Amino acid sequence: MNAYAALLAFQRQTTALAQVSGLLGWDQETMMPKGAAMQRGEWMAAMSTSIHQRQSDPRIGDWLAALEGADLGQVERANLRHIRRDYHRASRVPADLAAEIARTTSLAQGIWAEARANDDFAAFAPTLEKVLQLRRDEAAALAPGEDAYDALLQDYEPGMSGAELSGLLGELRPGLVELRDRIRGAGRAVPRLDHRFDDKAQMALADELAGVFGYDWSRGRLDKAVHPFSSGSGNDTRITTRVDALDPFNCIYSTIHETGHATYEQAINPDYLLTPLGQGVSMGVHESQSRIYENQLGRSAGFCRFLYGRMRDRFGDFGIGDADTFYALVNRVGQGFIRTESDEVQYNLHILMRFDLERALIAGDLGIGDLEAAWNDRFLADFGVRIDRPSNGVLQDVHWSVGLFGYFPTYTLGNIYAGCLYRAMTAALPGLAADLERGDTRAATGWLKQQVQQHGGLYEARELIERASGDKVSAKPLLEYLTGKFRAIYRL
Repeated sequence: MNAYAALLAFQRQTTALAQVSGLLGWDQETMMPKGAAMQRGEWMAAMSTSIHQRQSDPRIGDWLAALEGADLGQVERANLRHIRRDYHRASRVPADLAAEIARTTSLAQGIWAEARANDDFAAFAPTLEKVLQLRRDEAAALAPGEDAYDALLQDYEPGMSGAELSGLLGELRPGLVELRDRIRGAGRAVPRLDHRFDDKAQMALADELAGVFGYDWSRGRLDKAVHPFSSGSGNDTRITTRVDALDPFNCIYSTIHETGHATYEQAINPDYLLTPLGQGVSMGVHESQSRIYENQLGRSAGFCRFLYGRMRDRFGDFGIGDADTFYALVNRVGQGFIRTESDEVQYNLHILMRFDLERALIAGDLGIGDLEAAWNDRFLADFGVRIDRPSNGVLQDVHWSVGLFGYFPTYTLGNIYAGCLYRAMTAALPGLAADLERGDTRAATGWLKQQVQQHGGLYEARELIERASGDKVSAKPLLEYLTGKFRAIYRL
């Protein structure tokens, strides 16, 4: 156990440095002056080099070897599982490559944001080409001769393969397309908003809603960003949102979504702080929390009744006459371009498209020079709408600019996990709908905290979801939830 104590002490310092690096990333997206981009890139490279050196330190191998066959408890075994996995990965990646990835992606973020604002993909393409090649190089170092996409996927969903994901995601496509086509053919008109919503009032409502969903403000804050995100863990979590005067739901549901991420981190057993167990076990599980907060809870009929009243209190009469019409409006199935603003029926079709495109990019079957056309063609085929400008198409997401190849499918995997969890939650909480109508999420968020969030990285992702839901992971519960909900809304 002396080896275990030494290993954990070393790991805590490494985790602390990683969290400082994460805070630099948060600052870059929220408060950093534009002129600091080059300097920040060097900071990020220096932090990455230091963290990588610690993650690949030969002493970790010695400590792990000393603990082989030791009589350890569940927590100790789980910590070693994570440390061993990270050590093997870090040991295979050259330090200069890790530093260059950090430096390049830090700079790429600002280049992407400017290109997006100017609708100029050509201005971003050379930088994206460099990011892509660096990630290919990393994949080759991690798993020489093996599937490069699978190697990158382990950063976000350990133990999952692209082929397995393709099967799970593929289960959804026929049912989603059929449901969407039935909705389009139903002929039911759902109203649109025609009102301007004050930015400050939106942010005040966002503050309120984060609290309604259990966000601990003594350990967190809310700011604005170009692309909403959550960062941090334990006693320092940060969430961001954005505002649109013509679309308050962008702010509202981005905030609820990111609150789901942040409260997961806040709810993890405090004994795990600064250890490998002290963070969400995978991005799929993380997205299950954000998506169930946003959709199954936040877009439910009951919660929409509560939200309708709060919006009238904040904004006065905004042209929607009753709560039932408001519920249909919140869940309107439309033909928008933007993934983060998509309805529940079509959201996963956006992800399936990105999943296919990024697998082709990593494999070398699609080049950056052809990416914009490939995106536009696929979007037209999948959604029946022609992309009008890059900010509504290939430039809309920040993920590829920061090298997150393999992240996108975890959104849909999170939806699948959320479907499994929601079925179990509704069985366990018969008064859930009435609670949500009062704006009381405590039973729902408490159930998630007990079943999922408190465990952090104690269990592997799939084991955690199956323990919580009492069943094997499948796309079936999600499809059943979507079909039942939208059949009622559109009177199919």
